[in-house]
Amino acid sequence: MTNPRSGGGKPARYGLVQRAEDMGAQVWMTSAEEDAASVARCAVEEGAQVLGVAGGDGTVSAVAAVAADAGRSLMVIPAGTRNHFARDLGLDVRDPAQALGALVDGEPARVDLGVLGPRVFVNNVSFGMYADALLEPGYREDKTRAFAAVAPDYLKGKQWVEACVDTPWGTAEFPQMVLVSNNPYHLATPRWLGRRFSLTTGLLGGIVLKRPAQTPPDLLRHLRSELRRSMPGPGPASEGVVVWSASGVTLRGDVRYLDAGIDGEAVTLPLPVVCGIRPGALRVLLPRDRPGIPPEPAPGRPGALRAGGNG
Repeated sequence: MTNPRSGGGKPARYGLVQRAEDMGAQVWMTSAEEDAASVARCAVEEGAQVLGVAGGDGTVSAVAAVAADAGRSLMVIPAGTRNHFARDLGLDVRDPAQALGALVDGEPARVDLGVLGPRVFVNNVSFGMYADALLEPGYREDKTRAFAAVAPDYLKGKQWVEACVDTPWGTAEFPQMVLVSNNPYHLATPRWLGRRFSLTTGLLGGIVLKRPAQTPPDLLRHLRSELRRSMPGPGPASEGVVVWSASGVTLRGDVRYLDAGIDGEAVTLPLPVVCGIRPGALRVLLPRDRPGIPPEPAPGRPGALRAGGNG
């Protein structure tokens, strides 16, 4: 199935529908009336044993939830804008059509899924500035304008997440940003910042940017600085940021709901928010011809930055 709007029309530009049909696949299109999850459920009811999805991370996440619950394999075609999940599966995100090779000689694998109540996430759940930007009208059409609309209050220290987050080193109260990822992100080397070198650790990654005592002049610069100070490993080394791995992450607060982003899709979640992980819950089918996942570089080793794969 494909989301024809993903990646500014990537499915059409790469001829993915015709190529898939030529290889014997039945292609279903999402629409305003039928979202990705509904289309995937219909495909399962009609007997599909493999669910292929061409779209961005939000579309992939919706179909992954159906595939995991139905015990079906998922084939990911990176036809979105960022394609973080496809990249961390080791797929070639520069040429979406290469992923169709899984229809011919696919290699099965199992990866973890993040869970939040009945929802799943393949990448992350975010709270704070990014989540607020997702709620801005016209975010998909003009992301720069959306971020510009919500950034000033965060940059001035006037806006924060109305919740407290449990960490291994105590509770972080009203942080400026919270990110919970399906498997931890690599943070130690700039080139691979935000990459996941494994989707099978059975652990969530947690990043909390604390609310500073004094207003930082630049929130993003402040975050980068704090991450550098907190490296090379997880722990409470920095006063400003907490980075850790765990099987669960919980946000609590006195408000009833929090705005959030789940795999780039805006949602509103009731508190408490309890994130967990299902190890090996998703069966994926990967093409044999793919870049693969490069080895994770060790901090402070310049040679490691030249590791293979697409960064």
